[in-house]
Amino acid sequence: MRAVDTNVLVRLVTRDDQRQVRAAEAFVAKGAWVSHIVLVESMWVLMSVYDRGPSEIATAVGMLLSHKHLTLQDPDVVVAALSHYLERPAIGFSDCLVLEVARKAGHLPLGTFDRTLSKLDAVQRLVG
Repeated sequence: MRAVDTNVLVRLVTRDDQRQVRAAEAFVAKGAWVSHIVLVESMWVLMSVYDRGPSEIATAVGMLLSHKHLTLQDPDVVVAALSHYLERPAIGFSDCLVLEVARKAGHLPLGTFDRTLSKLDAVQRLVG
C-alpha cells in the first residue's frame, strides 16, 4: 500500500488548493496508509497554520478515520486517543496519541512533567 506525507493529508482536509486536492485524491484513490507521525504533523499544521480549534481537529481526525481510501496506523489507538482528546482538548491530540501508543505497546505508566497530561489514567507526573 502507498503512504502519504503531511502535506497530502492537509490538502485532503483543508481543500484549499484545488489542483493539489485533485492530485491528492487521485493518489489516495488506490488506498494509502497514514502513519502516526504524519497524522500528528497534520494536526499540528491545522492548529498552527490554519488556526483550527479542538473541535475542528477532532472532526478532521474522525474524517480521516472514516475515509474510504485511507488506512491510519493502528486505528484503534487513534480512536482511543481521539476519545481522550474530546474529553480534555487542553491536553492536545499528540499527547493523547503518545499515551495510547504506549498503552498498546504495554509500556505504562507514561512518565511526564506535563500537569495536564498527568491527569489521564496510566500517566505518572514526574516532579523534579
